Amino acid sequence: MYYSFLADALVILHLAFVAFVVLGQLAILVGIIFKKTWARAFIFRVIHLVCIGIVATEGMLDIECPLTVWERNLRSDAGQQDVSEAPFIPQLANRILFYPGIPHVYFERMHIAFGCLVLLTFLVWPPRLPKKSKESLN
Repeated sequence: MYYSFLADALVILHLAFVAFVVLGQLAILVGIIFKKTWARAFIFRVIHLVCIGIVATEGMLDIECPLTVWERNLRSDAGQQDVSEAPFIPQLANRILFYPGIPHVYFERMHIAFGCLVLLTFLVWPPRLPKKSKESLN
């Protein structure tokens, strides 16, 4: 039960991570088009770049995502063959993350391509550097 719950929570966390990267990039592009200042927020943009940078690096080095490995190990420890034995929401999260029938190499290439898109966006429309406060100048 405990391992199953952790595996379920982990697949949902994994989906949240992917959603942050994908929807974050969409928000950045829309924000840039409409000249919104939040689209160039330094901390958000750096965290976003680091997140996809890790994923793209895993793709380039042919490293399986540690979250995927961890979830699979937890499911095994729980006595589950795969996510099909999990409740509906974790199954749905897994279906969104992993498309059956698509070779792993295509996922790697998509991760690398998306990483390049985020890096290009970061370089062409760089984030605003944080402003120094007047107090820190004294």
